Amino acid sequence: MNEAEIGLHVSGAGSLDLAFDRASEVGATTFQIFTRNPNQWKFAPIPGEVLERFHEKRARLGFRHVIDHMPYLPNLASSEEGTKKASRAALKEEVKRCDALGIDYLVVHLGSHLGRGTMAGVRNVAQAVGEALEGSEGGTTILLENMAGQKNCVGARFEELAAIVEKAKESDRVGVCLDTCHLFAAGFDVGTEAGVSETMSLFDQCVGYARLKVVHLNDSKGALGSALDRHENVGKGRIGSKGMRSILHYEGILARPLILETPFADERAMRQSLATVRRLMM
Repeated sequence: MNEAEIGLHVSGAGSLDLAFDRASEVGATTFQIFTRNPNQWKFAPIPGEVLERFHEKRARLGFRHVIDHMPYLPNLASSEEGTKKASRAALKEEVKRCDALGIDYLVVHLGSHLGRGTMAGVRNVAQAVGEALEGSEGGTTILLENMAGQKNCVGARFEELAAIVEKAKESDRVGVCLDTCHLFAAGFDVGTEAGVSETMSLFDQCVGYARLKVVHLNDSKGALGSALDRHENVGKGRIGSKGMRSILHYEGILARPLILETPFADERAMRQSLATVRRLMM
């Protein structure tokens, strides 16, 4: 059996291939990056020499999975024409960038339907995902990230994720990234072993466990059902060590790449958090 892949979100500042060095330095065996500034619509093409170094380092260092996160500005669930057009163009371009880099998974926030209704949002996301993949010549899989239950959000409920997968073209390249903080904030009690089992059984019934490709392993600053998207270091939030251990020990979780998404003050804090996860795995 392969060793569990445990990593974090690292910076690609300076050159995207430097993410491999930064992840390796702290003992991560996988990582997540932004391929461009997540808070801007504009972006620069990836230089050919960066693409070459990215592929060379991945092969040399042996990273099995590399994950990209979609920028924050696009709202794929929106029905507003200007936002919809810009968001779909951004997703399509991001898929192309991932294909060129050989990135396995692109995690996307689904956004808000802005009062137009959940099913309108579901249809918009499904159409955006299908259009982005239809023109793709690579193998990148788009992962729908579950949301924390904020007002008008799409994807906090498993039924909504399932409906997007069902409606999307190229659905064989659509999966799910479950964020544990978002689960807890949306009202899924993953703070106990029984709660984790019930939550994951429901996910399997609605979406299918095979669709789960990546786990964002984040504790929660907010209470159960708070709809508060505030990440905390593993074991130090409301989910706690008991819940995080239960998540890690649920059958099949360790076969998925695990990504920590909390702010880290320095490399020492990164190493400590990775060590915490490995201790809870035992």
